[in-house]
Amino acid sequence: MTMQTRSLGTTGPQVSALGLGCMGMSALYGDADRTESIATVHAALEAGVTLLDTGDFYAMGHNEMLVGEALRTAPAARREQALVSVKFGALRSPDGGWAGYDGRPAAVKNFAAYSLQRLGVDHIDVYRIARLDPDVPIEETVGAISELIEKGYVRHVGLSEVGADTIRRAAATAPIADLQIEYSLISRGIEESVLPTTRELGIAITAYGVLSRGLISGHFARDRQLAANDFRAYSPRFQGENLQHNLDLVEALRKIAEQKGVSVAQIAIAWVLSRGDDIVPLVGARTRERLSESLGALDVTLDDADLAAIERAVPADAAAGDRYPAPQMAHLGSK
Repeated sequence: MTMQTRSLGTTGPQVSALGLGCMGMSALYGDADRTESIATVHAALEAGVTLLDTGDFYAMGHNEMLVGEALRTAPAARREQALVSVKFGALRSPDGGWAGYDGRPAAVKNFAAYSLQRLGVDHIDVYRIARLDPDVPIEETVGAISELIEKGYVRHVGLSEVGADTIRRAAATAPIADLQIEYSLISRGIEESVLPTTRELGIAITAYGVLSRGLISGHFARDRQLAANDFRAYSPRFQGENLQHNLDLVEALRKIAEQKGVSVAQIAIAWVLSRGDDIVPLVGARTRERLSESLGALDVTLDDADLAAIERAVPADAAAGDRYPAPQMAHLGSK
C-alpha cells in the first residue's frame, strides 16, 4: 500500500488520500474499546494517514479527548504529520439528546476554546459548523472562523452538509478548503448541484459515510441485532424491508469485488476514490483490522468496465430509505 496525497481544495493543505473519521470510537455505533481506538489512530498515522476528523459534540467531548490522547501518545514525527478537522455547533443535553445548532460568532469562539483544550493542540487545522444554523447567516459563522484564523487558532475554514447556495455565500466571505458531506455508492445526492459547485470554486470534498455506516461494508449481517445506543437501530436504511433491499445491493456488489479479488468495503471505497482527486474519503474504522482493510482500497484500480459493472449493480438512487431519521433530515442544508 502506497499512501497517496490529495489537496483540500485550492486553499487547503495536502492530506492523505484517505482520512480517518473518529466519531465511531466514541458515539452512535454502540460501545467501542478505547485502547483499540487509540491503537487504530496510531496505526493510521503509521500508515501515512494525516487527516483525522472529529467533532466537539461526539459523546460530549469524549471523542476530542480520545483523539487528543492518541496524538499525545503517538511518536513525535507521526503527531506532527496529523491534521485535525473539527466540527462544532451541535447542542446536546445531559441525556444525550440533540437541541439544534449554534453558529453565532461568540459561540464559535467558545466552542473552539474548549476544543483546543480537549485536543491538547495550539491550533485546529480545519474548523467547520456541523450543520447550518438556520438563525445565523453563514457569513457570520464563517467570519468568526476567519477571525480565529487571524489569531492563529485555526488554519482553514471548512463546511459541512450544506447546499450549493450556502457554499457560494460562504466562499464569498472567506476561502473554503473543503465541504464535508456524505457520499457513497448509495448516497449520491451531491452529484446534482453540490459537486459541480465545489469544483467550480476549487473546494474539496471530504466524504464521510463511504461505507454507509457499515451497510455496504460487506460485513453487516441480515439478522444483526443493534444495541439501543447504536444510531443504526433507528436509521431508515437499516429497518425491515429497506435493510433487506439494501443488502441485496451489497450482494450484487460482492460479486464484482470477488471477481477482482478484493473485499466489498475496498471496492466501495475505491469507487469513491475514483470520483475525482478533489474527493478525500473518510473511513470510520474503529479497529486496526478494519483500518487495514480500508487502506487496501488504495491498491484497487477500477477501469471503465469495472465502473460500468458497479453502476449496473448499484445504480444511483438504488438505496431504500433516507440517510437519517426524519427529524435529522430536516437539519440538512439544502440551499
